[in-house]
Amino acid sequence: MSRRSVPKPMLAGVTAALLTTGLLMAVPDRPVPTPVLALTTLDLSAANRRAPITGLYDWSKAGYRGGANLPGTAETNPDAACQITPAELAATYAVTPNDGVDDSTGLQAAIDAVRTGCSPGASYTKLSLITLPAGTLNVSRQLAVDADYLIIRGAGSGTGGTKLVFRPDANTRYDALTADGSDWDEDGMTSGSAKGGWIWPGRGLFRVQSRGVHTSYASEYAAAPANRKDLFEGTVNVHWKAGLKLRGKTGDTGFAARTGDTVVHLATSGSLSAFTVGGLVNIRAANSLNFYAQQDVTPADGTLQNIHMRQQIFTITAVNSTNRTLTLDKPLEYDVPVTSTSDGSAAIDGTVYDSKAAPLVDPVLGVGFENFALTQDMPGLNAADAVHNYGNMSPADEMHGIVFKWAANSWVRGISAQMTGSHPIVTEEAYHLQIVGNSLDGSWNKGKGGNGYFRGSRVWDSLYAGNTSRNLRHFTFQWSSSGNVVIGNDFDSDINLHGGWERNNLIELNTVTVPFQHRSASCTANCGEEGGGGTDASTWFPIWWGAGKKAVKWSGSTGPRNVFFNNTMSKQVTAGAAYTAYYADHQRIYQFGWSGTGWQHLDQAGTRIPDWAGREQLDYTGGHGVDATRTDPAASLFLKSLTGAPSPSPTTASPSPSAPASPSPSPSPSRSSSPSPSAPAGCLTVRTVQPSAWGSGYGMDVFIKNNCATATTSWTVEFDLPAGTTVSSSWSSTRTSTGQHHKFVNVAYNGDIAPGQEESFGFNAAGTGLPLNITAR
Repeated sequence: MSRRSVPKPMLAGVTAALLTTGLLMAVPDRPVPTPVLALTTLDLSAANRRAPITGLYDWSKAGYRGGANLPGTAETNPDAACQITPAELAATYAVTPNDGVDDSTGLQAAIDAVRTGCSPGASYTKLSLITLPAGTLNVSRQLAVDADYLIIRGAGSGTGGTKLVFRPDANTRYDALTADGSDWDEDGMTSGSAKGGWIWPGRGLFRVQSRGVHTSYASEYAAAPANRKDLFEGTVNVHWKAGLKLRGKTGDTGFAARTGDTVVHLATSGSLSAFTVGGLVNIRAANSLNFYAQQDVTPADGTLQNIHMRQQIFTITAVNSTNRTLTLDKPLEYDVPVTSTSDGSAAIDGTVYDSKAAPLVDPVLGVGFENFALTQDMPGLNAADAVHNYGNMSPADEMHGIVFKWAANSWVRGISAQMTGSHPIVTEEAYHLQIVGNSLDGSWNKGKGGNGYFRGSRVWDSLYAGNTSRNLRHFTFQWSSSGNVVIGNDFDSDINLHGGWERNNLIELNTVTVPFQHRSASCTANCGEEGGGGTDASTWFPIWWGAGKKAVKWSGSTGPRNVFFNNTMSKQVTAGAAYTAYYADHQRIYQFGWSGTGWQHLDQAGTRIPDWAGREQLDYTGGHGVDATRTDPAASLFLKSLTGAPSPSPTTASPSPSAPASPSPSPSPSRSSSPSPSAPAGCLTVRTVQPSAWGSGYGMDVFIKNNCATATTSWTVEFDLPAGTTVSSSWSSTRTSTGQHHKFVNVAYNGDIAPGQEESFGFNAAGTGLPLNITAR
C-alpha cells in the first residue's frame, strides 16, 4: 500500500524535521479509528512465501514446522482412543459444562491419558484430539500439557462456544510477594535448592512444558509441598543439568564458534547421548565485559550478570563423536566464546562463566490450542479499572493464559483471551510456534515485574499473524528472540523490543494505534516502568527500543536488524490530540540497530542514547542506528501475495542510499479522484466499524478493501441513510449528498489500494440510522 502525506498543519510539538523524514506525519484531524484491522485471511503457506531477499534475513521458514500448514482433519489420529470427545470427557473424566464444578482434575486426567496412551505412537500427521464441550468449564489450577502431538479444541471462542474460567486456588496463587506486596517474588519462593525463578515466566492456565524431574532433584521434589512441586518440573531440560561446556575451535581458541558458523565445538569430556540428529539444542553464549561494552554498558552503569543473553534453539543435523562437534541447521547469529573471559574480557563480578550447548532432553512437540475462550475470574475486581492501568491489581494472581517453555512446532489459533492474570500468551525457550487469528483483551496485572504483555521471550523462528490485541501493556520480543515474523496484527499497544539482544525479527503489515494514555504513568498501584523502576513521564510510542544503559536492568540492549516494513502505525502524542503517523513510508525498510554492515546502537549526534523514553521522535536514519536506505515495491517482505494468486515480486530489495528516510511527496496533480474504477469490477468491498456513539448520533469508519491482484488508484462508496439521519461531517474523502443518498470519493492521498489492502474514510452522523445499500466501485 502506498500512502501519501496529508497537507495539514503540523501539530503542536511535532517539528518540521520529523515531518520531513516521515518518522511522524500529520494526518487529518478526526477521531482515532478503533476497528479490528487484523489480517486474518493471509495465505501463510510455504508456497506463498517469498524467496530470501538478498541482504536481509531469511524468514521463509518461520512458524509451525518451518512453514508447514497448520494441521487439519487429515492429520488427526483415526484411533478413537486418541480422540476424546465431549461425551467421553463427561462420562470418563467428569468434565461437564455449566455445572459449576471444578473441572481441573478431569481435564488433567484426559491430557495425561493422551500422554501415556497416544503420544508415544503419535506424530505431526497422527495428532490426538481432545474436543472440549460448548459451555463453561471451571479450572482452579495450572493444567500441564506435556502430551506430544495433541490438539485441545473448543466449540468456538464466541457465543455458544467453549469458555474456560480460571480461578486460581491457594496452591496456584503466589504466596511469596515482594516486601512491598507489589509483585510476585520469585527469589523468595523457595523449596530446598529451588527458587521460583525456575518456573519463570510463572504459572498459567495451560503450561506446555515437560514435567520431567532431573534425578538429582527427585528427593526434593518428593518432599516439596503442593505449591512448590512445580519448581522442580522440567529440570531435565535446564542447561546446568543437561548442557555441556564448550572448547575453542582450531586457530581461534577463545571461541567455540563464530557468527555464521554451523559447527560448534564441545568440551573434551561429558556424555553426548542427549545430542541426536534431528534433536533440538540451545547454543548459549556467556555474557562478557566486551559484549556489554559493545552496547555502551560498563560496570558503572549497573549490575552486569553472568548469564547467557545470546542464545538460540537449533535443530542438530550432525553429531561427530570423534571430533566432538555439533552441526546446526542454520548459521549462528552471534559469536560463542568458550567462557565469559575467553574473548579477552575480565571476569564479571570475579566469576568465570561457561558458554553451553544444552540439548532439549524432553521438549514438548506438536501441541495446538484452538477455538475456545479463556478468562481469569477475579471476584471483587472490576475489569474497567484495568483499562490504561499499568499497575498490578492483584499481584498474587499474576497467572498467564498459555505458557510455552521448552516447546516446539506448536500453535494457538482462534483463541479469545479476556482478562488474564498477566500475559495471555507467553514463551520462554520456544521454537517454530504459530500464533494466529487470536483475540486478546485485557490483563488484571500490567505493572511491576513486567506483566500483561503479549510476550515472545526466548522465542525463535515463530510466526505471529492476524491477532488482535487490546488493553495489554506491550507486544514484546525480548531475551534473544530472533527470526520471528509479526504480520497482519492489530495492536493498540506498542511493539516493544524490550532488550536482551533480540534481533532479526520482521514486523510488517501491522496496524498499531497507540493512545496517549498508553504510558507508564497511567497507573493506580504497584506501578513500574521498563525494567521494574518507578513510573516515568513518557508515553509509549508504536515502537519501543531497548537502549544499552537502560537495558542493563535486563542484561543487554536490543540487538541488530529488527525490521519494520509497511506497517500502519499512529500515535496520539498528547492528551486529546489528533493521531499522527509513525515511520509512515510503506515501501521503506527500516532496520533498527543496523549500520548497513553491522550492529549499531541508536545514537543522537554520535552519542549513544541511554534510554528510548523521551527520544522516540528523533530521526535515527542517516547513520544513527536505523538503516532506511532500502525500499521494496511489494506489499510484504514475507509473502508473495496478500490475497488471491501471487503477484510478481522482486527477489532483492532496492537500495536507495540517497533517498530520505521516509519521503512524503505532495499529491500528484495527475492523480485522478474521479469515480471511475481503476481495478476490475467487483474487486472492492466495504466494511464499516462504529467506534463511537452518543444519544443523538455516532461516528463511523468505512474501510474499502481491494480483493483483486491489480492495484486501484481510486474508489467511490455510496449508501443511503434512513429518514431522520444525516451526515454532519466527514473526513478523508470528497462527499456529495442528494437527499438521503450519499457518495464518497477518495482524496489524493488514499485512492491507491494495493492488492489485499484497505484504505478508509469516516463520517459523523446526526441521528441513529445506519447505512443501507452500501456499494463500492
